[in-house]
Amino acid sequence: MEHTPLYDALTSFAAQHPLRMHMPGHKGKPLPGLDHLSAIDFTELPPTGNLFDGGGAIGEAEGLWANLFHMDSCLFLTGGSTQGVLTALTLACQPGDTILLDRGSHRSAYNALALLDLKPVYLQRPWLEQAGVTGPISPGEVEKQLESHPEIRTLCITSPTYYGVLSDLPALAEVMHRRGGVLVVDGAHGAHLPFLVDYGLSAADLLVVSAHKTLPAPGQSALLFSNGAFSHADLRRAGSIYGSSSPSYPMMAALDLCRAHMLERGGAAYRKTAEEVARLRQRFPALTDKDAPLDPTRLVVCTPDGYAVQEALEGRNVWPEMADGGHVVFIPTCADSPDDFARLKKALQDVALGPCPGYPAPPEPPELVLTPRQALFAPRRTLPLEQGEGLVAACQVAPYPPGVPVVAPGERLNKKSIAYLKQIGYNTLEDVSVAVLCDAAPAPESRHL
Repeated sequence: MEHTPLYDALTSFAAQHPLRMHMPGHKGKPLPGLDHLSAIDFTELPPTGNLFDGGGAIGEAEGLWANLFHMDSCLFLTGGSTQGVLTALTLACQPGDTILLDRGSHRSAYNALALLDLKPVYLQRPWLEQAGVTGPISPGEVEKQLESHPEIRTLCITSPTYYGVLSDLPALAEVMHRRGGVLVVDGAHGAHLPFLVDYGLSAADLLVVSAHKTLPAPGQSALLFSNGAFSHADLRRAGSIYGSSSPSYPMMAALDLCRAHMLERGGAAYRKTAEEVARLRQRFPALTDKDAPLDPTRLVVCTPDGYAVQEALEGRNVWPEMADGGHVVFIPTCADSPDDFARLKKALQDVALGPCPGYPAPPEPPELVLTPRQALFAPRRTLPLEQGEGLVAACQVAPYPPGVPVVAPGERLNKKSIAYLKQIGYNTLEDVSVAVLCDAAPAPESRHL
């Protein structure tokens, strides 16, 4: 047999029966109804329909998801939430617009800034010093920024965050709608929330969720919802810009089957998962609702050294989603059994947990020298971060914690930012991309808070 290095590596790892406390949400267990993928792997034909034409069986399946989320329209995504964020901002903004953007946004939002030539006003989240993470978006801060920048018509935020922190979406939507604006929510980590309680996701005008992150669905399967401001035809038109003209029928079928499974059994299983996580939060040092409003199924344990704990857990064949200097993040889902939680509890008993060491809040954002578009498409070179003072970042420098860019694309690396990165233990030898500036490049108007 010919050598198949990737397949061999994956099957070898799976054969070790790792405890998968990371995405995708199916945890390596069988996906409902997808035993024979090749049999349903079609192209666009009259019986199968066309994703970007609308109607037919695909449109009916999308409509069932929209009803479940209490939204008007849904578009299946086979390019993950990245495709959804790019599509949503294409709909919400005109090229050249100014946008109010959660500074802790996923890189897809930063890429959208560049592709659409948007001008960001960055929204800083409050720093929860004792918890060592950023808190929810403040409606009052949004109101303040809209007063200072009345031209803004779009707010784009992340909720829940990687750490499970939830923002008050109805309150944020009310602020935006009062001014005729639009709320875009990157809810990539929140596809499961409607199966627990109503967390207000339907308050968003455009909502993106990754089914594959927290539901039993294959990688890259995601959903884009609209709540009246944009039609299904709008979603299809903009989505086709960023999606393949040959979307995967097995992935779309998996989304259809996933919804049915969640209504039949998965929702009840998720409620049990939330109970298991609540018990683990009581048993071990962890983020709780006393720190910030949290996804009840996201487990973030605290430790003086998150990286050491992650390594120790992996040595026990328990694989978290990620770690930072003071936390380890796990993604339990409805696919996790009581035996899985028993394995996790036993592993956590064997490692060194304790209070997060605490981190200072990130410094004020540096000077904005290039627009995100100029920074993304500028000629660039790479060099160690510690040699970057005075140069302009062509990438995000976003360590964990707090997961927020200390330096965003187009901003100048300065002493304060580099000193902060050293203080929190960021790898100062890591190469970063910096723009090679042309003398003719105009400096944009500074729009930081």
